[in-house]
Amino acid sequence: MDVFKPWHGVWLCAAVGAWATPALAQTADTGLLGNWDGLKPALATRGVRVNINDSENLLADISGGAKRGATMQGVTTMSMDVNTGKAFGIPGGTFHVSALQLHGRPLSPYYLYSLQTANGDEGDNATRLWELWYDQATPNGRFDIKIGQQSIDNEFITSTYSGLFVNTMAGWPMLPSADLYGGGPAYPLSSLGVRGRFKPNGHVAIMAGVFDDDPGGGAFSADQQALDPRGGRFSLSNGALWIAELKYTTKLFNLPGTYKLGFWYDSANFPDQLYGYNHRGNYSIYGVVDQTIWQSAANDNRTLNLFGRLMGAPADENLVDFSFNGGVTLTAPLPDRNNDSAGLDFGVAHVSSRVAAADTAAGLPRQGTETLIEATYQAQATSWLVLQPDIQYIANPAGGIDNPYEPGKKLANELVMGVRGIVTF
Repeated sequence: MDVFKPWHGVWLCAAVGAWATPALAQTADTGLLGNWDGLKPALATRGVRVNINDSENLLADISGGAKRGATMQGVTTMSMDVNTGKAFGIPGGTFHVSALQLHGRPLSPYYLYSLQTANGDEGDNATRLWELWYDQATPNGRFDIKIGQQSIDNEFITSTYSGLFVNTMAGWPMLPSADLYGGGPAYPLSSLGVRGRFKPNGHVAIMAGVFDDDPGGGAFSADQQALDPRGGRFSLSNGALWIAELKYTTKLFNLPGTYKLGFWYDSANFPDQLYGYNHRGNYSIYGVVDQTIWQSAANDNRTLNLFGRLMGAPADENLVDFSFNGGVTLTAPLPDRNNDSAGLDFGVAHVSSRVAAADTAAGLPRQGTETLIEATYQAQATSWLVLQPDIQYIANPAGGIDNPYEPGKKLANELVMGVRGIVTF
């Protein structure tokens, strides 16, 4: 869908239908296909769990950006986890394999040109291996080690409440998306690595790992997804990405909160954004907060939650030297809607001063700060279907670049509207 046409009530009907349908309690076999005619419970008794879900995103650039239009893009995710204790008599072990089938046309690279891309499912059309790893825990569960092909956004720099939103940067943050090779070993990419995790008590967890920094095995400017369209390259051809994170879980006024402090260091070469020569190594420091600030006395499911993620990196070798996303979520926002959530997210991506200086030297508009506001409502329409109306406003897209279709005229502020549907099989 390359040219925007009237919505014909698509996203509005989806929203109304979701709100009008009573939320259903979740059970073990609430997917569209139930228990797969007994296959799921049979596999579970042998320690095998198989999951399939599909996420489809209908999004439109209503105003601003490079041009108006709408697209449909989605991903089908298939995964299998094997409990080696049940399956093979090896307690504490988990084997995991997952694959992605990406299809459709993403909105951002054709219509928006924003840094904070509109859809977290965006990626090149392909059927690809995603993760392939083995995790082994000690008998007391305090330490475990994971080895294999991993997508580190599943564990590092995560925010529970930020994950509600549709914009890509609510998942894997803006800064590493812009500054690492191919955006780093994060969806839809992954890379070989080792991750260790130590939990000395119920409040503290220390996690650290080293991974290949270059999922596709190409130059910094190369399209890493195109270099490895099937996800089986298992590259070790460039630098090493070291990452470590300290997590502290506590209760503030008897309300749960999680606080994280971490850093990453990449040992590869990174081109200077102004002068072009290579810098050896790159790094970032970050912090993450997820804190519940209110819980209803009448309904334990209804909570008000704050979240925030702050990241910084050197200006000389990075496109983005500062990023932030934070906001508020409300669970069970309406009566009899205990499985629904609503939220408001605010995002900032600051283009580094080195890039801005390069713009000035080239006679281009000097890039600055792009900001994002997103509002969303995620509704459990049925036991197997989630519908999520979404609206995003991006101010100063890409920090103020020219519209590629209208040279000499900056990209106008963008209004994006749409709906995400997620089916669990």
